[in-house]
Amino acid sequence: MSTDTGVTPTVRAVHEDALRTLPFSDEQDFADADRGFVAALLPGAISDADGSVVWDCDSFAFLKDECPPTVHPSLWRQSQLCAKQGLFEVSEKIYQVRGLDLSNMTLVEGDAGVIVIDPLISMETAAAGLALYRTHRGERPVTGVIFSHCHIDHFGGVKGVTTVEDVDAGRCPVVAPAGFVEHAVEENVYAGTAMSRRAAYMYGAALPRGPLGAVGAGLGLTTSTGTPTLIAPTVYIDQTSHTETIDGVRIEFQLTPGTEAPAEMNFYFPDLRALCMAENATHTLHNLLTLRGALVRDPHVWSGYLTEAINRYASKSDVLFASHHWPTWGTERLTKFLSLQRDLYGYLHDQTVRRINQGLTGTEIAEEIALPPAIDNAWHTKGYYGSVSHNVKAIYQRYMGWFEGNPALLWPHTPVDSAKRHVEFMGGSTEVLRKARETFSAGDFRWAAQVLNYVLFAEPDNAEARALQADTFEQLGFGCENGTWRNFFLMGAHELRQGNVGTPTATAAPDILGALTVGQLFDAIALRVDGPRAWSADIVLDWDITDEELVHRTALRNGLLVHFDLDHDAPRGDTVFHLTRPDLIGILLGGMDLSAMISDGKVRVDGDPSRLAELASYLDAPDPNFAIVTP
Repeated sequence: MSTDTGVTPTVRAVHEDALRTLPFSDEQDFADADRGFVAALLPGAISDADGSVVWDCDSFAFLKDECPPTVHPSLWRQSQLCAKQGLFEVSEKIYQVRGLDLSNMTLVEGDAGVIVIDPLISMETAAAGLALYRTHRGERPVTGVIFSHCHIDHFGGVKGVTTVEDVDAGRCPVVAPAGFVEHAVEENVYAGTAMSRRAAYMYGAALPRGPLGAVGAGLGLTTSTGTPTLIAPTVYIDQTSHTETIDGVRIEFQLTPGTEAPAEMNFYFPDLRALCMAENATHTLHNLLTLRGALVRDPHVWSGYLTEAINRYASKSDVLFASHHWPTWGTERLTKFLSLQRDLYGYLHDQTVRRINQGLTGTEIAEEIALPPAIDNAWHTKGYYGSVSHNVKAIYQRYMGWFEGNPALLWPHTPVDSAKRHVEFMGGSTEVLRKARETFSAGDFRWAAQVLNYVLFAEPDNAEARALQADTFEQLGFGCENGTWRNFFLMGAHELRQGNVGTPTATAAPDILGALTVGQLFDAIALRVDGPRAWSADIVLDWDITDEELVHRTALRNGLLVHFDLDHDAPRGDTVFHLTRPDLIGILLGGMDLSAMISDGKVRVDGDPSRLAELASYLDAPDPNFAIVTP
């Protein structure tokens, strides 16, 4: 990596402009982030049962220093705020654990115990957060858990705060929005391998921490690498105004599907005059399409639900808190905060669609759009996690898809074939590299990255191109206000220099796989069928799921695996497996030995069990180490 002195004049100018134009004299966020501080976790490292460190906030201690030349000063400010860790009192009976994972864990005290909201990513970090709370507030039992939405940083640590036994016994209800399990499982399993690999770039988990590497992801510092878990909800919220009383605490829910997550909800505590906005209003512009990949979110709906929250709850609230960042106190301040957040998403939506209807492409709109001064001058609307640029392109994608309408772009070559043709047209790799060095020296890093990408995809082993592209990515990263953009650029540089890091964290944990329905399980299997190899296959298997009194059929024909429930009186196929759903998941996704399970009597088979092995022979294995910055 470069040293501090390797920052180019172009990047320095970007930083100087930010220092000159942004309201750094406004330190209200620092006062809010410190308010209610009770105690920090000391030391700030959390380990798993094997002693491996899964979270280390002490490794971000460098953020206490002055902003270095290698980090955008606005991002440095945001990271300093996110690095404030420990237990904080939000208001009477409401506490938050912040800085012990990407997200916050909120604890609301009830009559007999404490309700936990969003228990982080890993059971180890959640357990450490609960222990910190209990050290200062007493050994209160967990009498309820609320998952605000279906992203793993809001449910993965649940077994660090409660047990399946307590949930099954009714001592700890688990509350979630309708569709929670379906969406949680689909996101982490269907395209989970690809998303996890790209998340390595987005969160920079493999980057060295410091001014030359990872400084945070805008939404939080980074992701923990402990054990993700899941306990199925016992109470589903399916409409706004639904009210539950948990351990004496009244909670009114606002359902917000299609916003930051496909299954999400805000909630209001009428007796505490407190409003939780989940991840729908935080101290950053959020993503409409994350760089790791996801379904495109709807900013029009998002803006509408923020309006509904303002109208229903703002005037009755004294404090607003969320699943990330720090709270906002005071009715007037929190109303303004919500209003600007609402205007941010609504403006991006309406103005992007307006320009779409005038014939502009997503890239063109992203280059020209500007936010109104009142929105642009607020710290909490800055693009530390999402960005105006990639959110505008997401809106374009939502409405118009990948094709921009120009027939010249309708049938492009693959990246490798296109790169070879570009390099040839531009005079060969030697000439492209000469011009790229000039472009780099001129500070036009975006163009240098694009042309160097052609050389790398045409000649992946070109050492000069790899080195210059790594330097280019590094300068782009140093200049980024957006945390995830910085991580993407610096991870690209890191892998070009050090090699592929693979996927540091995996989200398809046993608990998540175990939550698959039979239909979702076979959906996941169908996505692995190598279609061309299976064109001539004809395999029909029936599955008698004994613990669910369900019979399901799978049929592989024409390279497609279809599956559906059978009527109980329908004729069975030649091969029928009789087994439980957990054993089915274990055999198909968990590596369990079918022959041993048949011998043990756990699985009974009518017909030829080798037909399953024949089906399995047509399945591909996903690759968690696929290349990103090279072919």
